[in-house]
Amino acid sequence: MSDKQLNVFDEVIEVCCTNPITGFYRDGFCHTDEFDRGMHVVCAKVTNDFLNFSKSRGNDLSTPRPDLNFPGLKEGDSWCLCAERWKEAYESGFAPKIFLKKTNKKALKIIDFAILKEFALDLS
Repeated sequence: MSDKQLNVFDEVIEVCCTNPITGFYRDGFCHTDEFDRGMHVVCAKVTNDFLNFSKSRGNDLSTPRPDLNFPGLKEGDSWCLCAERWKEAYESGFAPKIFLKKTNKKALKIIDFAILKEFALDLS
């Protein structure tokens, strides 16, 4: 894994969240590499609607899983989501807002930049 991964603006990616600690590598960043099969690259501010949607698709992000170093999420938490799951939520009307400066450039392989911009919390 490269230490200098880029965000969707081709800038060094910013930390997504450290409380709870997020990222495939639990380093606070939406870093990815060949071991991250889910591509946890979209830094999102989760909502109850999204959490319920994800649970209905078999991925319960609300229930703590200490064995996986996973605290369980609540509305308002920031978290590195799988690009495919975010896209699925978008297509179903449940996509949470995101932070583009904290979202890995590799998300663009799955999600169009124009769509990501519609959900950005960090554009002025």
